[in-house]
Amino acid sequence: MNWLPRPADGQAWVAPSVLSADFSRLENDLSNMTAAGADFLHLDVMDGHFVPNISFGPFICSALRKLSDLPLDAHLMISRPDKYLEPFAKSGIDGLTIHVEAEADVPSTLKRIGELGMKRGISLNPGTDLGDILPYLDQVDLVLVMSVQPGFGGQKFNPVAVEKIAELARRREDEGLEYLINVDGGINDVTGPECREAGADILVSGSWLFGAEDRSARVDVLGGRVG
Repeated sequence: MNWLPRPADGQAWVAPSVLSADFSRLENDLSNMTAAGADFLHLDVMDGHFVPNISFGPFICSALRKLSDLPLDAHLMISRPDKYLEPFAKSGIDGLTIHVEAEADVPSTLKRIGELGMKRGISLNPGTDLGDILPYLDQVDLVLVMSVQPGFGGQKFNPVAVEKIAELARRREDEGLEYLINVDGGINDVTGPECREAGADILVSGSWLFGAEDRSARVDVLGGRVG
């Protein structure tokens, strides 16, 4: 299984959102992003029900697995993630993140994700109280904080995410837990460092990374790898 530990102090892993790639030249785009220093690939899976958009499913995840050796973390923005765990496991992804707002039993779904050999992630929307996921922090390998309402790219960053990240980092230390803190939505050279300083371990960015002429420089900025 591909996965990474917590990054060095003051740094973060950088996870380009594949949905922002050019699918007509996907292999080249992903190779270029890997060469630029990306650490994870973030896969946005949308069902047109939980969110008002449709993207792709396990079949495309399988194809992406063949195109990249980076850890693949699939973010399931779907109403019933519990019904699709086996197909995603067979696709070769490394981590599977479900939403606390989804129509599934969270503990049993997380347990099954782990049994299938994938890292277990849980996510919450900007308007969801952090307390809704606190009972599951000892059952997950990753917490994904949404800084925009999921479903569409290009939205403005909601600063409530920074507060949630800081509280998750505090609880992780106080309770001796090991989950990674991930943040997705409106991440750029301003919001990324803010999240990193609050305690985020992974920064997901889409068009801001894929639309750059110098992707390496932007990866370095997000990851805290430059002075």
